[in-house]
Amino acid sequence: MNENQVILIDKPAGMTSFGVVARVRRILSQQFGHKVKVGHTGTLDPFATGLMIIVSGKETRNAMTYTKLDKTYEAVIRLGQTSTTGDPEGEVSDASDRQPSMEEIAAVLDQFKGQITQTPPQFSAIKINGQRAYDLARKGQTVEIPTRQVNIYTLELLSYDYPLLKIRTHVSSGTYIRSLAEDIGQALGTGAYCQELRRTVIDQWKVEDSQTLDEFMGGMAFQDSRKT
Repeated sequence: MNENQVILIDKPAGMTSFGVVARVRRILSQQFGHKVKVGHTGTLDPFATGLMIIVSGKETRNAMTYTKLDKTYEAVIRLGQTSTTGDPEGEVSDASDRQPSMEEIAAVLDQFKGQITQTPPQFSAIKINGQRAYDLARKGQTVEIPTRQVNIYTLELLSYDYPLLKIRTHVSSGTYIRSLAEDIGQALGTGAYCQELRRTVIDQWKVEDSQTLDEFMGGMAFQDSRKT
């Protein structure tokens, strides 16, 4: 058995990405009898679920290659309310009782397809002067986060039953779906936040090919580190 691995995990809700890595590291270290280097290749927020590519041993050298890959997400956006964090974990406030039509929704989603300028959330892992933005935000500090260019390759409307709007989107690396949800709410004049988020695809890897964390910790099954 080779400790230089790519492991596909379906992250559960309510756990940090670092928490997933810590559990995988513990299992691998027990398996191989020494501390195994383990890392992830793209953070998922605690409330989010879905595909994480975990790398171990010498495969951690290739982590950035995986991080830069395009990704696909499914998200449930709640209209009419805003959140201080852009997700259910923040302080939620009522913003509007306006109910957009399906035609309005479709027109606004079209506005976000292609290359767009996006401002990452205050509560994000981006470093500002050497400190994580979310650490500064938790201290009550408002920081200026630089905008970035991202690509929204596809943005599909899966369902709409006010106040819940479900989308699927294929995006470039570095795209924040929380910010996309907030921007959609602003464009609709309703306010919005991302209520549910699931990452389903990273480049050629699909969440259907992954293991739950429980399965990994019990079954110790591995994915080939050079899946083609």
